[in-house]
Amino acid sequence: MTKLSYSKGPQEPPVPEGTIGDWLDRAAERFAETEALVIPSQGVRLTWVQLRDRTDALARGFASLGLTLGDRVGIWAPNCAEWVLTQFATARLGLVLVSINPAYRSHELQHALKLSGVRALVTARSFKTSDYIGMLAELMPSTSGDADGPLFDPRLPELRYVIEIGGSTGASRIGFDDLMIGDGQLVSPVLDPDQAINIQFTSGTTGAPKGATLSHRNLLHNGACAAAGMRLGPEDRLCIPVPLYHCFGMVLGVLVCLTSGATMVFPGPAFEPGLVLRTVEQERCTALHGVPTMFLAELDHPDFAGFDLSTLRTGIAAGALCPAPMMRRMIEQMNLRGITIAYGMTETSPLSTQTAYDADLETRTETVGTMLPQFEGRVIDSDGNLASLGTPGEYCSRGPGVMIGYWNQPEATAASIKDGWMHSGDLATMDEEGRVRIVGRIKDMIIRGGENIYPAEVELFLSSHPAVADAAVFGIPCERFGEQVCAWIRPKAPVNAEEMLAWCRERISHHKVPARIRIVEEFPMTVSGKIQKFAMREAEQQERATKPAKVS
Repeated sequence: MTKLSYSKGPQEPPVPEGTIGDWLDRAAERFAETEALVIPSQGVRLTWVQLRDRTDALARGFASLGLTLGDRVGIWAPNCAEWVLTQFATARLGLVLVSINPAYRSHELQHALKLSGVRALVTARSFKTSDYIGMLAELMPSTSGDADGPLFDPRLPELRYVIEIGGSTGASRIGFDDLMIGDGQLVSPVLDPDQAINIQFTSGTTGAPKGATLSHRNLLHNGACAAAGMRLGPEDRLCIPVPLYHCFGMVLGVLVCLTSGATMVFPGPAFEPGLVLRTVEQERCTALHGVPTMFLAELDHPDFAGFDLSTLRTGIAAGALCPAPMMRRMIEQMNLRGITIAYGMTETSPLSTQTAYDADLETRTETVGTMLPQFEGRVIDSDGNLASLGTPGEYCSRGPGVMIGYWNQPEATAASIKDGWMHSGDLATMDEEGRVRIVGRIKDMIIRGGENIYPAEVELFLSSHPAVADAAVFGIPCERFGEQVCAWIRPKAPVNAEEMLAWCRERISHHKVPARIRIVEEFPMTVSGKIQKFAMREAEQQERATKPAKVS
């Protein structure tokens, strides 16, 4: 009898009961004076009791603004203590945290704020080349005005408050620290663990980012399972160089530590390999997260041999597979003997599979592991039937991590979740041990250094340029990032590639900016009028053989 591609994870650990606020109270009671949050670059060291108390102070501040159950609070900032406090304080009050990529420019920010109906926005002042206050003023001039009190602008009709990290530099904005109310009663509403608590933006084949809406139970389940997979406990210290705006940092970092009692250690606001290595050494970290390109940058750092990484033992590598030679280096040179490989998507909070702590080299380098506890996984053919073991098909998962749905997009939700099964759009196989191998993508997604980029979103953006008639976007190989974005543009007015690149850099995240733009008169098409992207890739590969693609 033919064996079919279906697997179910174990029943332990159980699905966590309660809310994120409940778990913070438990951590403060159980782990009390143990360090909870360490950010050397900010001089922050908080115990679990201190973290709980500061969370409650911020929650009082949010409540004083009239924010109530279900209101959306956005955060637009790199990794920092204020991010973590905002995550916990919103959860405490039943507010929905809207995670906004700090690389977003004004075009993407406006979409995120309008789609989710953000009422209050916590923002950094600036970071690297991003002037957050300036971009906000461009979208909503009243945010840089002299009037205090609630804001209003018909372009962003829901946004009433802007809370500035580092102190207010304008009368219309509230300083983050000024919002902290240390004394007084905090009236927490009765919360349902299954209610919405977070919106994470994920691009889709229709173009603009969609808001995956996640609950307390979704997120706590993933955090607890990932922690168990790494065998983390209160004695551990997890180094988190991955971004908080993404589930990798917010769930697999913060909530992994919340559910296990481990200490969160953030090296700095963004990834710097030398800073990560120094932080691991100085803070005696036992676990380290990253995408493969991060681990490679750490291994290839010129001063790598001078750092003491002997305390490391585990962590999560996700976003792409680690080649066997690289995995050997991670195990032998970084002491990551218990490193786990994980896979999922934002819509599953994020993980649905993870390799075992003691998995062999083949499992760690060729598969993404087996199903998470309480998760089911299957591989189906184009007719929706279970595929035979080893036969490629679409990977689907069902379990406690599957999102509530896309915010205010019921049709998109119905297209992605069928009978509780989240359809990934990824091609995969499953073997007799239940191990999943990702072999391709049904969705024409580009993965650049662990960042998912959907061509339809970039095409939609490029087509908004007044000189562009049509755009086709696809991935091209890149030694540094795995893949890069390439765009072919059919113009309707004179324009050159350099002008387009400069225009893109001002308006979209750096990782979405094409590494190469080609201006063409027409696209290769099928008889039925469909664009042949494979022909475009072949043309780029032929040219790349003599002239490497430019990295933006």
